[in-house]
Amino acid sequence: MRWLVGPDPGAAAARPAVLGAVVGTLLALFMVSPPGRCSGGHLNPAVTLALWRLGCFPGREVVPYAVAQLTGSVFGVWCAGLAWGPVTGRPPVRHASVRADPAWGDAAVLAAEAGVLAGSTLMLAALLACPGGRRVLPYAVGLTTALVIGVLGPLSGGSANPARQFGPALLAGDTGQLWVYVLGPALGAVLGAWLAGRTGLRRPPR
Repeated sequence: MRWLVGPDPGAAAARPAVLGAVVGTLLALFMVSPPGRCSGGHLNPAVTLALWRLGCFPGREVVPYAVAQLTGSVFGVWCAGLAWGPVTGRPPVRHASVRADPAWGDAAVLAAEAGVLAGSTLMLAALLACPGGRRVLPYAVGLTTALVIGVLGPLSGGSANPARQFGPALLAGDTGQLWVYVLGPALGAVLGAWLAGRTGLRRPPR
């Protein structure tokens, strides 16, 4: 999605907010659509892990879902290259691979990615635990995603999804920090589920 916003320097400040709004809206719409309801609507391996640890998703499905999510990431980037040509692999697009601000080291990015998923997991736990929570969950997830991209996009990269960065980084040959964008959300998901358990929101994992 990142190359859909023009490279006009004058629009640089507004770019993350616009992108966040677009991605958050599309995610919410997917979650309430028939395919989203059928699949569970989670396109993020870390969210899949979190839902398992919260006792809302079968453990035997975690690996197949993660494989599908990561494969879809690679396939989507490849299809974008077919549609738009070599320009998608050149700067500033670089297959939409995200990079942190130079002032942010690996530890800071790891903490940001983990923190976002820990908070998101607690939000999921709270919504799934209350009677009307499931109805507003897609919109809460969409809004959270929009805020993460809008606020953290210029700083940590605002990925918060291993699949979001996996395909772009792989095809761009930009894998130096990929471990951070994979490990951070996974750690955050586990931490958030643990905190949910401490507050009585988590059901036993299936």
